[in-house]
Amino acid sequence: MVRAPCLRVLFLLILAMSAAQAQPSKGPPAVGVVRAERTPIIETNEFIGRAEAINRVALVARVTAYLDQRLFTEGTEVKQGDVLYKLEQGPFQADLLAKQAALGQVDALLQNANLTLGRQAALLNTPAGQRSNYDSAVAQQRNEAAQLLAAQANLHTSQINLDYTTITAPIDGRITRTSVTVGNVVGPTTGTLATIVSQDPIYIVFPVPSRALFDLRQRYAANGGFDAVKVKIRLPTGRIYEGEGKLNYIDPSISQSTDTLLARASFPNPKAKDGTRELIDGEFVQVLLQGLTPIEVLGVPRAAVLADQQGDYVYTLTPDNKVVRTDVQLGQSTPGTASITSGLTEGQMVITEGIQRIHPGITVVPGPASPSPKMAP
Repeated sequence: MVRAPCLRVLFLLILAMSAAQAQPSKGPPAVGVVRAERTPIIETNEFIGRAEAINRVALVARVTAYLDQRLFTEGTEVKQGDVLYKLEQGPFQADLLAKQAALGQVDALLQNANLTLGRQAALLNTPAGQRSNYDSAVAQQRNEAAQLLAAQANLHTSQINLDYTTITAPIDGRITRTSVTVGNVVGPTTGTLATIVSQDPIYIVFPVPSRALFDLRQRYAANGGFDAVKVKIRLPTGRIYEGEGKLNYIDPSISQSTDTLLARASFPNPKAKDGTRELIDGEFVQVLLQGLTPIEVLGVPRAAVLADQQGDYVYTLTPDNKVVRTDVQLGQSTPGTASITSGLTEGQMVITEGIQRIHPGITVVPGPASPSPKMAP
């Protein structure tokens, strides 16, 4: 009776030892590593910019008259020379006819003065001729000639005023809604009737910190200055805009309030198949300044770089495969490659896979990391 419980306990101990031997012991975790080496990258600097129309024209009536017709659809694009508004023309046409009649009258008087002057000039060297009559004829002829010039000027002014009753588009662009409806009296003091905003090309204006601008200038001075910079933009949707810009202006002075300089690039803004354009006046975008020539940097995959309150760091391996935390300083990087300016030396092994299973001081089993997928710039 006493031996049965003892045999049972012994049997359970033997089973437990067998189960423990059946389970394999856990070894060092496996990690993927890469070698820190020189890698060519395209330098990119990012800034916040805003789209800005190159031309903006406010349409204002040049003469006072009733607004007779509006000949455009609000919010659509118009071409240079398109008729947009027509004002009442009757009074200006009547004034033009009156000035034409006045011009004809003065022209007739001038012709008569020319004949009189000719006759007096022919009689001047004869007994019937008098110097005083000749001088009077000369003065009258010059007076009528001056009157003719004044009448021509008045006629020209009337023609200009009549032409002002037809308001045309001075530039290509998209037109805003009208601020005055048909039937109202408009004039120079009425204000803006509508505004035309040019569409293609379009400016992207962005502030650049003075320190960043000086760094860029030194970096690209040997390659042609800003001609060696390619300008791209990222739309609010996150997509990179297809067209490339050309840097064409930098403010000559630094803003004292923001310590920045305003830079400007010109971008094509073609019309899509549905008639819309991607860049809109006033739109916020992200400006990317990219170098045309790749530079070599000491690079590691982005996935290998971690960060905490002490800064950026990576996990490296010692010759005996122990994990070491290595603090690094990041430089110009790309979405797939982190550029290391200090902290790493070329040839060090950096852990990129299995980071969540390790900590400094443990021993790991290293293996080649999976190749990184190709990423768009």
